[in-house]
Amino acid sequence: MIVGGRRGRVSAAIRYVVLVVGALVMLVPFYLLVRNALMTSAQITAPQWQWLPPTPSLSNLTGLFSDPTVPFARALLNSAFIAVTQTLGVLVLSGLAGYGLARIPYRWSGLVMGLVTATLLVPAAVTFVPSFVLVSTLGWVSTLRGLIVPGLFQALATFLFRQFFLGFPRELEEAAAIDGLTPWGTFWRIVVPNSWGFAAAIGTITFIGTWNAFLWPLVVAQDQNAWTVQIALSTMLTAQRVDLGHLFMAGLVSILPLMVVFVLLQRWIVEGVERTGIAGD
Repeated sequence: MIVGGRRGRVSAAIRYVVLVVGALVMLVPFYLLVRNALMTSAQITAPQWQWLPPTPSLSNLTGLFSDPTVPFARALLNSAFIAVTQTLGVLVLSGLAGYGLARIPYRWSGLVMGLVTATLLVPAAVTFVPSFVLVSTLGWVSTLRGLIVPGLFQALATFLFRQFFLGFPRELEEAAAIDGLTPWGTFWRIVVPNSWGFAAAIGTITFIGTWNAFLWPLVVAQDQNAWTVQIALSTMLTAQRVDLGHLFMAGLVSILPLMVVFVLLQRWIVEGVERTGIAGD
């Protein structure tokens, strides 16, 4: 017993050490981001390494938002509006589609679900040009509509919602029907309130993906007023211009909304993953 207990403590200590080392390695990029954001370009490229900024300054932050060539504040607002709107749209449209495919008795529901799932096999590059032609024909180039509408429906989110609703307790819906609720009322008053964990997981993934999108906004947002934060970041590192201080500060500012979203929804994200098995067995 003593030997077994000692081995257990040693094994636990080794696991903790490995986890701590792994966490520190994962935090190194964030440390470098914060360190460099508080330093000037000359200090960043200095031959002598400095673990901490010798004179921490927020000059990069003020310079970032006062730069007339890069409307970073406008880009942040555009990204926030696009990410929030597209996330809500995906949750509503994909949620309704997934619930309908899981609950409405329709002879072709399996075929429809198969076609929706088959679109996941089509590379994004194949649909990129037709999507741009459609957006251009509608006159949505350099508009927020052109950035939002094409991504409002996602096949993966629809598939995951359908799988979740297939495992949703039918007893709750039957009890609601006995109480006189219509299928529409049952969905909004019974199913939705009991699906917040899963919806938070899907919403967070959608928000992060939309916030980090680069190629589609690069092509559609041809005017500065429609730039997203990722496009604004790309303009700070060119052959003619390299301002490392502003670049690192911009990177730090751009990830803060993602960190806030993750911290606020962390509990529901974990709950959604546990209940639906997104992470696998």
